[in-house]
Amino acid sequence: MKRIAVIGGGPAGLRAAEVAAQENTEVALFDAKPSVGRKFLVAGKGGMNITHSEPVETFAKRYSGPEQSPDFWASALSGFSPLALREWALGLGAETFVAGSSRVYLHDLKAATLLRAWVARLRSVGVRFEVKHRLVSIRQGDALELVFSNGSMHQADAVILALGGGSWPRTGSDGQWAELVQSFDISTRPLVPANCGWETSWTPKFLALAEGKPVKNVTVSAGNSTFQGELVITRYGIEGGPIYALGKTLREMSQPMISIDLKPAHTHAQLVAKMESVRRNFTTEARHRWKLGDAAFALLSRQDCTDADALAREAKNCALTLKGPRPLEEAISSAGGICWSEIDSDLMAKKLPGLFFAGEMIDWEAPTGGYLLQGCFATGTLAAKSALAWVKQPRDQQ
Repeated sequence: MKRIAVIGGGPAGLRAAEVAAQENTEVALFDAKPSVGRKFLVAGKGGMNITHSEPVETFAKRYSGPEQSPDFWASALSGFSPLALREWALGLGAETFVAGSSRVYLHDLKAATLLRAWVARLRSVGVRFEVKHRLVSIRQGDALELVFSNGSMHQADAVILALGGGSWPRTGSDGQWAELVQSFDISTRPLVPANCGWETSWTPKFLALAEGKPVKNVTVSAGNSTFQGELVITRYGIEGGPIYALGKTLREMSQPMISIDLKPAHTHAQLVAKMESVRRNFTTEARHRWKLGDAAFALLSRQDCTDADALAREAKNCALTLKGPRPLEEAISSAGGICWSEIDSDLMAKKLPGLFFAGEMIDWEAPTGGYLLQGCFATGTLAAKSALAWVKQPRDQQ
């Protein structure tokens, strides 16, 4: 019986173990923490958004990387699609529904219920769980020998690493695997925060009015990218879907800056027309005539506009200079990781045959909305199928 080891008990690792165990293989899953699925549970707080309902063709375009293989995500998602993920969840007793945002949620909104059923299924098909096992080295030989910090060792014919990125390190996704893979001359890109807030400077007067308040129904632009949604003013800067989606663009700018259209449903001329005969107190008048919330009003009040035309221009192009992203440990996800040039289309390391990667370890990123989890499930599925094909090959053909 061939042996496949999975390192990492997040969604990518759990899915890889599940797929690998469907064949006549011995599957062991190792995790450094006392229990698996910790990041999965954190992601489920406030409602478990498990995937998205948009067409796969559009879905695949939400991912960045690999530039050299633009069809990778379409292929990976065809192996485990958003619809397949929903059917998989239903098979574990977890119904899903499509919200108004087109995001797909678990019906009971609880990740813990799904995780318990998932782990029970894995145990029932023979997956062996080994917790409190932190991988420290991999030795090459007739088989790959895994060495753990507690002194134990394990041999496997194929190994799938699904150790996560660098966000939420308290769950075990701490990025400490970088030194291990670099010891095999496998190149990595530094892990950086993605899907996170960005910092800027606010005055005490501004925060008194706007802190914690939403800026609803706006479009936010940076470079050549524009996203619509809602922002939230924080003490340190700004949060929200549009700023998350613009993260990659902002990181590439020497001076990160965004432009907010506070009234995207109205043209400049329409906004001016709504001001009609106003001759003074333009911003105060606009607050009522343009139906501005507290945060939007506070943003407009930063400039001293002395006529309706200038105020309308500011509303349509409210520029905001940013200092940088929030720390990695606060981010929803991370970018960076294993360089795509180091792995083949089956997610196997070119420099260490039999070693596969899945999930956020690889250098890709995606917006929130179910894309991150779907990416982990899809790459976990692909890595496991590839590992199964690998161990079935005669030794002299590997």
